[in-house]
Amino acid sequence: MTDPRPAPSSAPLSTGGDGSAANELPAGTRRPLSAVEVLAFVCEIVAFLVLAVWGFVFWVFPWNVVAGIGTPVAAILLWALFVSPRAVFSVHPFVRAIVELLVYAGATAAFWAMGLTWVGVVYAVIAITVGAIAGRRRFA
Repeated sequence: MTDPRPAPSSAPLSTGGDGSAANELPAGTRRPLSAVEVLAFVCEIVAFLVLAVWGFVFWVFPWNVVAGIGTPVAAILLWALFVSPRAVFSVHPFVRAIVELLVYAGATAAFWAMGLTWVGVVYAVIAITVGAIAGRRRFA
């Protein structure tokens, strides 16, 4: 009787650019997050939270519910469609950076509208710096 399964091959499934076996992780795992990726995630979460607080605090009663829920939902939707690591649309990195900057600018403007100008400036500098570093790492 013969085994219908193909014989295992001793050759690696994928190779690196120099012909060596690529560093493959076990199924269901991924490489550890870097500090820049964690900071980028914190900047995203802060942006969404600031937009929600701005919507609930800045507007009067019937509109505060709409703005408090709608503004962060719109920002999260934009992020999920264009910027997230598993984005729905694969766009040019320049478009991705513009959408990312729009969300950060919206959070900065929300800080300013709430009278927290210096907090907004510090947030903008941190978010743009972390975004630029993370963006450069994606090209490396």
